[in-house]
Amino acid sequence: MLPVELSCQQQDGQAEILLRADADLFWFRGHFPGQPILPGVAQLDWVMHYGLKLLAPGYVFSSVENIKFQQPILPDSTLKLTLSWNSARNWLLFDYQISGGAEPQRASSGKIALKPGDKSAIC
Repeated sequence: MLPVELSCQQQDGQAEILLRADADLFWFRGHFPGQPILPGVAQLDWVMHYGLKLLAPGYVFSSVENIKFQQPILPDSTLKLTLSWNSARNWLLFDYQISGGAEPQRASSGKIALKPGDKSAIC
């Protein structure tokens, strides 16, 4: 259910990932018939996947602090996902930009609170 990862750069608590949201992704099925868009839950899923993998291993989701959806993400869009880790506040900040036009357009942005994972959990 992940997009195609075209490139990934990481440095000093930040990551920039270039992604392609292919039309055949599970997320586009049924959301919405005749006018598919990438659901917000998919965008958050990808933020968590890359954020925990690259910037905050050992942390887990706590809450969404802030989120703003500005432009729909259509099938076959190329996206730049920028992630920043604020370790002092345990915040994962994200920004999706849609590429391909004359100027990139912000699709969504927000802030997710993370917490250290439970080391005693079995799974």
